[in-house]
Amino acid sequence: MRRPQKPGRLRQLLTRRAIVLAGMQAGVIGALGWQMRRIAVEQNQSFRLLAEENRVNIRLIPPVRGLVFDRLGKPLAYNEPTYKIEIVREQAGDPEAVLRRLATIVPITDEDIAQALEEMSNRRGFVAVPVIKDLDWEHIAAVSANAPALPGISAELGHYRIYPQADDFAHIMGFVGPVSDYDLSQRDDDDPLLLIPRFQIGKNGIERQIEKPLRGKAGVKRIEVNAIGRVMRVLGREESQAGSNVQLTIDHRLQKFAQERLGENSAAAVVMDVRNGDLLAMASAPSFDPNKFVRGISVADFKDLNENIYKPMLNKAVTGTYPPGSTFKMVTALAALKGGFMKTNEKVRCKGYTELYDRRFHCWRRGGHGNMDLHNSLKQSCDVYYYEVAQKVGIENISAMAKELGLGVPHSLELPAVREGLAPTKAWKKARKGEDWVIGDTLNASIGQGFVLSSPMQLAVMAARLGSGTKISPRLVNAIDNRPQPVRGREPLDIEPEHIKAVQKAMFAVVNERGGTAGGSAIRKKGWEMAGKTGTSQVRFITKEERARGVIRNEDLPWERRDHALFVAYAPADNPRFSISVVVEHGGGGSKAAAPIARDIMREALELGADNGYRALPTDVRAGKPILGDKA
Repeated sequence: MRRPQKPGRLRQLLTRRAIVLAGMQAGVIGALGWQMRRIAVEQNQSFRLLAEENRVNIRLIPPVRGLVFDRLGKPLAYNEPTYKIEIVREQAGDPEAVLRRLATIVPITDEDIAQALEEMSNRRGFVAVPVIKDLDWEHIAAVSANAPALPGISAELGHYRIYPQADDFAHIMGFVGPVSDYDLSQRDDDDPLLLIPRFQIGKNGIERQIEKPLRGKAGVKRIEVNAIGRVMRVLGREESQAGSNVQLTIDHRLQKFAQERLGENSAAAVVMDVRNGDLLAMASAPSFDPNKFVRGISVADFKDLNENIYKPMLNKAVTGTYPPGSTFKMVTALAALKGGFMKTNEKVRCKGYTELYDRRFHCWRRGGHGNMDLHNSLKQSCDVYYYEVAQKVGIENISAMAKELGLGVPHSLELPAVREGLAPTKAWKKARKGEDWVIGDTLNASIGQGFVLSSPMQLAVMAARLGSGTKISPRLVNAIDNRPQPVRGREPLDIEPEHIKAVQKAMFAVVNERGGTAGGSAIRKKGWEMAGKTGTSQVRFITKEERARGVIRNEDLPWERRDHALFVAYAPADNPRFSISVVVEHGGGGSKAAAPIARDIMREALELGADNGYRALPTDVRAGKPILGDKA
């Protein structure tokens, strides 16, 4: 049985519990007070900023893309202003309902609405997504008047790219287009501009290779919105920085002439200034209109371009590689002279073929040329001379000379997919083919066949080096924001001057002496004479049976089985200023198809030569449509 507690003891227990409870209550109140003080005093700034973020949005201001000009200041790419409508998902409430209301005011389709909704679902809620572009002022005014009923909708001023020279510069300029997931996966670029829906970047050509300088830098706009997301006022604005202006070495007049002269051929032509490496023309045919890609090319138009057997989307001047044919013979000749394997006056008898073991390597002239020295072997393009010389010289020396003249090596240009061609060696074949090099490979290489490959741009470099005696390298960009880009390769070639002179004299004979393979394409003006070399590269195998009954003429073959036609030259022969290369795919003989085109383009270059200097841009020419377009 529990004994009852005394009244005094009970009072002591109650008093103690009251004190504990009171202490606990005081502790809780103290902790709350301390937390309130910390929030009100110490964290005041942080919570104030959070409150600001709830009513202030920050938006990027896309920069205006930099302009591109030719060497004379002719605009090649500029920006046309346009109005566009954007929507911000987190401000719109019900985006689809808002877009449906918008459709009653401006001409947007169900496809436009579906695309905008899809892009909003893939972006953060505060990112502005374009709905429609290229609106006139009346539509913008109507949207502004109905702003209370269109939460999240805003009208913005944008720009779209214009290429005024269209087809003439398509392969050089390239074009811009919206950033795709593929683009993001291929770029090591954390620029937040790339996350703006439908923001346009360079997709090809100069636009792609000089993307960052042309793009510029984003600006920032801080705007205040109310509870339903309507913009109340602009709190601050930091303007974007327009992209850099780029000036090319290309002369728009010569480029246009070259493009037109190539006509309907599948072909390329490159003109280069031998003094400084400036590329004055770089035509590739057929071409296309890059403006179609800026606003979205139709499926039908893209299919036509993609399925065209002449490959209009391919920049044949730098990406196309071809067996150089007889234009390569100067390489073999100089390799022989440099190594002491052949003297200029030493003769080889051509009976129409060289026999090696059980195989015959044929000359293009079935009955042969008779006795040939270096001069006449180039003038008449005798193959047997080079078959015999190559057996002494060897592929390693031939390959080294090709690289000295700019073939089979990379050249740094502000263009995508610039191919380096191929000057093969024994090690290359072993590594690539898993086979040993044989002497027959050397004979084929000696006349620019077999594994040897060169681009038209490289052939123009070779002609420039032969004409100038220097290691001059090609240059496509004159200046960026009026800052001149360097000239490379003015040091002398590692070739004896007398050897270069012997080859130069023979190239002059090719065009200007009786019996030369390009005699029909000479420039008949004193002081303008060309020195050059024709080339015909075989693309099919000719059997013994066909040779016995007579080789089928190119004209009687399907287009894709005809020989490629080539020609390289420089002029004036006595004081070289320009070099040129022309390649006509499946054009047949170089003397008939390529040389006449090269003559006409070279003559135009010489006509324009007095006015072919670099003109710096005015320092106040910035983004937008330039002012000097019609004056250049």
